[in-house]
Parts: sequence; structure tokens; C-alpha cells
Amino acid sequence: MSATTAQGTTATGTTAIVKVLIADDQPLVRRGLALMLGPEPGFEVVAEASDGAEAVRLAHERRPDVVIMDIRMPVLDGIAATERLTAELPGCRVLALSTFDMDEHVVAALRAGACGFLPKDISPEELVDALRVVRDGEAILAPRLLTRLLATHVTGPAHRTAPRGRTLPDGADGLTPRERDVWRLIAGGLDNTEIADRLGVSASTVKNHITGLFAKLGVRDRAQAVIAAYETGLVTARHGA
Repeated sequence: MSATTAQGTTATGTTAIVKVLIADDQPLVRRGLALMLGPEPGFEVVAEASDGAEAVRLAHERRPDVVIMDIRMPVLDGIAATERLTAELPGCRVLALSTFDMDEHVVAALRAGACGFLPKDISPEELVDALRVVRDGEAILAPRLLTRLLATHVTGPAHRTAPRGRTLPDGADGLTPRERDVWRLIAGGLDNTEIADRLGVSASTVKNHITGLFAKLGVRDRAQAVIAAYETGLVTARHGA
């Protein structure tokens, strides 16, 4: 079998199949998502689950690359299922879905380890793009949308539990001044190119700073880094924004 690179291609240059598990308690939603992915080359829906417990069980059996996870489900909700999946199958990425963009449960899902979330009325093209991004280990959420979401539901120092139960350093004392600048700009909704322009450095330099920042904070992706910024009080929520 050909080895797969970080970009999702095999050593022979062919695109690797992205295996997807769909977890939603509504059969019509599950089928609709499966039908969206059906015509897309490079994707395979390996299983469908009607609750979080079934999603965890099927993920262990079928080993999907990405789980499309509804937040509100019976037996085991999407947040608890996400927490179990990220702990038990770290190579399995979770993309959370929510009916409402500003649903506080989505913040909990991000804390639990989800790589991002999308509304359920996304287009097939948006879903496909999101799955590829999540498969590659990035967070899929418009930066400014993430900032507005956190500004509504995360209030800074009152929430000090780090992602997956780790304790964040007070004031992030281990960060360099430039890493702190990058962190603040990420929390402000800027992407890598915008951060590079703001700081007058190259995009590759920004990427290096982000790698060091994530390692020191003990976070996995951009979404958790923004949450951590609010939890440590680096930035504060702007209510009513």
C-alpha cells in the first residue's frame, strides 16, 4: 500500500480516499450528507450513526479519517462523543455540525477536540472543502466567525480549563513576545497572510511561530488556540458585538 503524505496524496501521486463517518440522529440529514458526498471523487462514506455512542463504536470499527458529528444526539451527545473520539482515536478528526451558527454547544465541541464546525445548510462544495481541510489537520471555521462565537460564549478568566483537561500556563509565560503577538492576532480573527502583513514578516515565519505557539500551549489547532486566548485572558469577550 502506498504511503500517504500530509497533503492527503499517496507516494504514487494519487489522491488518498477520505473515509467519512456521518453521525446524526435524523435519517434525512444523514442521507442528505451522504448524497452530497456520493458524487465526489476521493470520498467514501464508510458508516452512518444515529447517536454518539454508535458513532464512537463505528469509528473504532471502520476507522474513518473524519467524523461529521451532530451536536445534539440521544444516548451520547456529539460533545461527549467528540471527547471520546479525540482521546481514543487521535487520528480521527471531528467536524461538528450545528443548526445555529452561535450555538454555545459548538464551543464545548471545540474544547472537546473538534477541528471546527459548520452549519447544516452548507453547500456540497463547502462540505467537501471542509472535509479536506479537517482531514489535513486544520481548523475549518471562518476566523471572524470563530471570534464572534467565542466573544459570545467565552468570558476569559472564568473559563480556565484547557482543551482536553490540560492546565494552561498563567499568562502564557513561556511564550516569546512575537509568539504572543501572533496568538493575539489569531484570536482577533486574522489568517496567516494577514498576520504576516501586520507583523511585516513572511507567511512561513508566521507558520513557524504558530507551530511553537501550539506546542507551548498544548493545543492542536487554531480553534483551540483561540479558545485558549479567551481562557487565559489574553483577549476578552466583546459582548453585543
